[in-house]
Amino acid sequence: MRKRILTAAVMAAIAGVSVAAQADESTTVGGKAYIDFTNIDAKTNGTKSDASGLGFDLKRFYLSVGHSFDDMWSANLTTDVNYAAQCTTCSPTDVNLYVKKAYLQAKFSDAAVLRAGSADMPWIPYVEHAYGYRYVEKTLTDRTGFATSADWGAHVGGKFGMINYAVSAVNGNGYKHPDRSKGLDFAGRIGVMPVEGLNLAAGFYNGKKGKDVQSATGINTASRWDVLAAYSHSMFKAGAEYFSAENYKDPTTKDKADGYSVFGSVKAGEKAAVFARYDEVKPNKTTNSSLKDTYYNIGVSYEARKNVDLALAYKNEQMKNNSATKPLEYSEVGVWTQVKF
Repeated sequence: MRKRILTAAVMAAIAGVSVAAQADESTTVGGKAYIDFTNIDAKTNGTKSDASGLGFDLKRFYLSVGHSFDDMWSANLTTDVNYAAQCTTCSPTDVNLYVKKAYLQAKFSDAAVLRAGSADMPWIPYVEHAYGYRYVEKTLTDRTGFATSADWGAHVGGKFGMINYAVSAVNGNGYKHPDRSKGLDFAGRIGVMPVEGLNLAAGFYNGKKGKDVQSATGINTASRWDVLAAYSHSMFKAGAEYFSAENYKDPTTKDKADGYSVFGSVKAGEKAAVFARYDEVKPNKTTNSSLKDTYYNIGVSYEARKNVDLALAYKNEQMKNNSATKPLEYSEVGVWTQVKF
């Protein structure tokens, strides 16, 4: 009897320690969805394409699970889902599912946060925050395929005073393709906020984009330089982004590209705003010097409630070169929605 009582007491003590340890930990679940109902008019070389038409799209659905072990250690898993509406070989119900983020984090201080795994890259998420309308359109380098938002590797970043920074050593082919190659790619960003609301930042990328595998030959080094200047006020936002890249999209071919984006929004009441943006990109300055991509959008956004944003907008993109017909003509009008929880 005495032995059973002692065993029960020990088990109760162990359970108490376990509950106390778990009480210091916390798990959070969240999500974000980009949904739209629009009409698209798309032409390729003057011929209307199957991308045209009226309909709904689930552009993105992110489901995130985060766990904090203590003040220093934490982990995150974020999935990326989108409906394969424009996939010519998919069935109507096919979806693309990826692991966008899966990392272990060690926060030594606000100035030194280390992440190992697939995590945010230094540039795109930073510009998205300054832009504010990611649910309507991707930012400049993301929209044109000259950057990726997350990748597999080691990431360190932080802030001290008016300075913030981020550095990544990654596989180089993006979070959708965790391929190995002969070496790692490197990316970084440094930002400064000299006065409240003003954000100045510069970034870089250098590497082989995961293409330098054992069987490959003639792989050039891909590089990209980025600059951002943005200002945020309680009544308006304004900003500009510029990039210059070499051999980025296809490291097997020597090529150059550059482009810029200007964007802004103005409050039109407590919950509404008017926004606009203009992009201009030369995607193949070496191999197709006459090719130019121009894009703009304009619209009105409304905060329906906390974590639910709506936007009525119009988009237009045209790609021109010296040919008689335009390689791409694209316009879209409709409603875009962002839902967070």
